[in-house]
Amino acid sequence: MPDITATRKQNVLALFQDYAESALASGASPKGLEQAFAATLQISPSMWSQIKSSRPIGDKLARQIDKLSARPAGWLDEPRKNLAPSAAEAAFMELALAAWRSTNSAGRKALREQLKAMLSALR
Repeated sequence: MPDITATRKQNVLALFQDYAESALASGASPKGLEQAFAATLQISPSMWSQIKSSRPIGDKLARQIDKLSARPAGWLDEPRKNLAPSAAEAAFMELALAAWRSTNSAGRKALREQLKAMLSALR
């Protein structure tokens, strides 16, 4: 069963990405987008900052986000497979691919082992 905390965080970050892309496409300034998004969800900019870093999204707030983002109740709780990578994720994948391609099999094995160790430490 997927981790509800991680799923909610991933989905709310995807909502912000959609919000930001839409706002920028309509000519909005990048400055203040985070605060405007927080206002849309009726939360403080401070709470939005906490959610992005480590604060779990509880059931009540999840339903509030669903409603205020015009999503059906429970939307935030559903794992999504086809989320586009964020700019930071894309940059990491590009870096990882460059490292992978620039080394030999021993280097690739070392890269794999290091990533596995990092994931194990997080679980």
